[in-house]
Order: sequence, then C-alpha cells, then structure tokens
Amino acid sequence: MINDLKKKMVLITGPRQVGKTFLAKSIQQEFKKTIYLNNDDIEDAKTIRNREWPLNTELIILDELHKMKNWKNYLKGTFDTRSDNQTFLVTGSARLDTFRQTGDSLAGRYFFYRLNPLSVKELSTMLPYEAVSALNRLGGFPEPFLSSSDEHAQRWRQQYYTDIVREDIMDFSRINEIRAIRLLLEMLRKRIGSPLSYVSLSEDLQIAPNTVRKYIDILESLHIIFIIRPYHRNIARSILKEPKIYFYDSGYVDGDEGVHLENTVAVCLLKHVQYLHDAKGTDISLHYIRTKDGKEVDFAIAQKDALTHFIEVKLSDSAISENLKYFKERYSQINAVQLVHNIRHDKEINNIGVVQAGAWLSQLSA
Repeated sequence: MINDLKKKMVLITGPRQVGKTFLAKSIQQEFKKTIYLNNDDIEDAKTIRNREWPLNTELIILDELHKMKNWKNYLKGTFDTRSDNQTFLVTGSARLDTFRQTGDSLAGRYFFYRLNPLSVKELSTMLPYEAVSALNRLGGFPEPFLSSSDEHAQRWRQQYYTDIVREDIMDFSRINEIRAIRLLLEMLRKRIGSPLSYVSLSEDLQIAPNTVRKYIDILESLHIIFIIRPYHRNIARSILKEPKIYFYDSGYVDGDEGVHLENTVAVCLLKHVQYLHDAKGTDISLHYIRTKDGKEVDFAIAQKDALTHFIEVKLSDSAISENLKYFKERYSQINAVQLVHNIRHDKEINNIGVVQAGAWLSQLSA
C-alpha cells in the first residue's frame, strides 16, 4: 500500500470500526510530513473544503470523505491539482465502495482496498484452533475480539448496530422503512448459509420482493452483510440462482456453533479473495455450489471464471460430505477440502482432504 501511494491515491473501505483509521494512522508514520483530517470534525471539514494544508505535505489522509457532498468531484479536482510530492489516502465505508458501481469520475487515479475483520491468518500469535474458536464467539472486529470478554463484546455489539441503524441506514432509507429493515436484519441472522428467497422474506415482512432486495442492498452497502452468489459458468443449468448471506461480524450470527463456524470461514475466505484481487490484481471470486436437486457445497473459489476449490465446512464430522464427493467425482481436477473444527488428525480420501479448519485457514493469503 505504501508503494501504491507513490503512484496514485489509495481508497480504503470496509465496515465501521474494522480498523480503517488505525491502518491509516499506521501508514502515516511512514511519511515525514502528513496531515490527518476527519470530515466528521467541523474544523477538519472546513480545512478539507478549503484545501488548507501546507504545500509541502506529503500524505493527506481524508477520513469519512464520502459524507461530503459531491466528494468524488472534489477529490478528482484536488488530486489533479496536487503538488508533485503529494499523495492522498482516503478512508470511508458505505458510499466509498458503492460509487464504483456507477459513473466513476476517479477512473485511473486510485488503487482500491477493502479492509475486513480479523482472520485466522492475522492471529498468528494464537493456535489456529483457538483463533477460530475466539472468532466464532467474539467476531473479528478489533474491539470485541481484543477484549476477550463475552460481556464486553455483547455491549459493543448492541451499541454498534444501534448506531448503524440510527446514523447509516437513515442515509439510505426513510424513517418509515427502519422498522422493516430491523426485522429483516433479525431474520437474516437466523438464515446464515441458506439460499435466500426474496419472495419468502417478502411474505414474512409483508412487503414487495423488490423492496426486500433494496433493503438487502442497503445492508450490503453498509458492510453489515456480504452476499455469496452461486457459481454458474460451466454448470449453469444445474445451479439455483439464490444468493447466500453472511455477516461481517460472526459474533452477531444467531445460531449454533456450527453456524458461527461457517460464517467465520466465509469471512476468512472473503478476506483472502478480496486481498488477492485488490493487492495482487488476481481475477478471483468466492461462490457456492448447489444443484437443482439440493446437492450443495458450502463454498467454491474461482479464478478467471474457472473453479479451483470446493470447500465444505463441518464442526465435528470428519466423514466426507456426500455432496463434496459428488462434485469431486464430476470435476476431478478441482481441489476439494472439508474443513473440520474439531478433528484429531488430517486425512485424505479419494483426493479429498479432511483437515483441521484453523490450520487450513491460517495458510490463506490474508
């Protein structure tokens, strides 16, 4: 990221309180003359609007800039008229990510990074098994995780989601929609890893399916949930189209330990895939596989639109999943692995690895 800043500006996005500001201030230490400005601060916002930083400033950090009106045009003009020695690091959450899906006036001027919660890979001072157990229980957001306290994590979580509903969701919706979005959020907590039916949810909420889709888009934009879609290139006719949802915060999931484990694995895989895409330029994506007759594997990774990995997740069962066998038999060239949290010894049967989940996750790229 330091090298990227020497070439273009860098945009960092991710959930609230995931560590964007901490990362930005860590990068700040690598430059001699810097300034950190938070658009939420009245005085900083004035400095940002008027571009009142010294000409010899090497790194200008703009936090929460996406809350500024016409921020893209502001940033484009500011970057294009900067001094030769200056570069910009911009951090934010919802709109900083979604702007790329529309007209992008910043094209060619930035590198983009998505920051995700803590992963097993990052927790190298812990045994992988213990890291997975802690992530299942506390989630991977720094404050609740580092507290090592269930009580602190629960108090943090209550405030976190209250603030998101009160501040962030209001930016995307009307007051009379908040209740329905809250109800949807509670429903989604109980549907981790299940193909999502917009029609079924609309019936439960008594609203139109397109409205459900809109609300889910809002929750995704705010980095509360992320969506994993079915892989469909080579076996399109056998695949259902419903997406699956997971939460960035595994501790917020409403389910048993197995459900928490699947969510934790999903977050770690997402971080791995997005790191390779953002930092290395790899054409890689995360999916799941499910046939029309219900045969499903939890996760699948594709590179250049070709599947490379089938990944099944189990809490304790080391017997190989019949569905994993089914897909491996038909696509023998694809790596197949079953991740098991509680397992004594790794094994391999018919070219399918059955391995300790934490150890495998610790070998990912991020």
